[in-house]
Amino acid sequence: MNAILDCFKQVLEPQSGIDIIQLKMIRDIEINGNSLNFNIHVPNAKYEFKEQLYFDIIEKFQIQFPQLSLNGHFIVKSSSSEMPNSVVPQIKNFIAVASGKGGVGKSTVSANIAINLSNLGFRVGLLDADLYGPSIPTMFGIQGLRPKVETESGRHKLVPIQVKNLSLISLGNIIESEQAVVLRGPRLAAIIKQFFQETAWPELDYLIIDLPPGTGDIQLTLVQTIPLTGVVMVTTPQQVAVIDAIKAANMFSMEQINVPILGIVENMAFFCPPDMPDKKYFIFGQHGGKRLADYTKSTVLGQLPIIEDIRARSDNEKSIFESDDSSNEFMRICNQLILKIEERNKLFAPTKMVNVE
Repeated sequence: MNAILDCFKQVLEPQSGIDIIQLKMIRDIEINGNSLNFNIHVPNAKYEFKEQLYFDIIEKFQIQFPQLSLNGHFIVKSSSSEMPNSVVPQIKNFIAVASGKGGVGKSTVSANIAINLSNLGFRVGLLDADLYGPSIPTMFGIQGLRPKVETESGRHKLVPIQVKNLSLISLGNIIESEQAVVLRGPRLAAIIKQFFQETAWPELDYLIIDLPPGTGDIQLTLVQTIPLTGVVMVTTPQQVAVIDAIKAANMFSMEQINVPILGIVENMAFFCPPDMPDKKYFIFGQHGGKRLADYTKSTVLGQLPIIEDIRARSDNEKSIFESDDSSNEFMRICNQLILKIEERNKLFAPTKMVNVE
């Protein structure tokens, strides 16, 4: 894909002299066999350089990729298509962390992605949208804290809890820790909407959203409420986890939802005994993350081994902000994720909020 992008970058928009990738004129690139499909966004219906632009693209690709058949479609760009986020416009990117089943370490991945993005200097928030099993308060040791409420333009708004430069919201900080969450679909939807419409989020580069497993009311409400930038899928290597993860990924790939899969994190990929660091035991099998990445046409962002410190930090026996043997891998995952988000934002128009019946 990088070579395809480089080829598009050689094409300059005739009026400005700026390459068409920088101008975000090329969107929705898709390679299907020997066919290269893409959309060319032009500023208005009377744009006079369409023919010249298309011939310039064909010329560049005939030189570098003569085997490809090009299918380009012109689309008139509207300002509203570039700015669909009217609910919380101060948040630049919404990254959902999802899985097909519980117990694969999705919340652990969400928390550590948020921490490492913050360590890289980004403004980061973490939303615990797993309403049935909110675990973020336990991980961050904030079970007893309650979010403050402030009045803004006559409306009451929740104020995210601040933990070491992270802005956190979780139902676990609103209800008692032992309280069972017994809610029907409409009430679940109302809470998710409240977390966006009635919460005083600060300006954020990334909001990481820890989703419950599966494909239910919370996921559907989310894509109806905010424009998700993309999804990180979490799975273990074993086949039963991958099968369920494929179902969850298929929901985001539905035509009316169409949220990009940014990448795969394979958790519990292997175990290395502390006294034999060169020995690997594949307790849950192998290559589950790659199978899921191949199916979703994405990439494996990283493989996390089974490490006792990860479990201990997640249970708050140690601070989740402490380093352990997994820290470097989480940082590599974050660096890859940043590149994927940047690539996604260059190639695709912002995801639109959808109506799902």
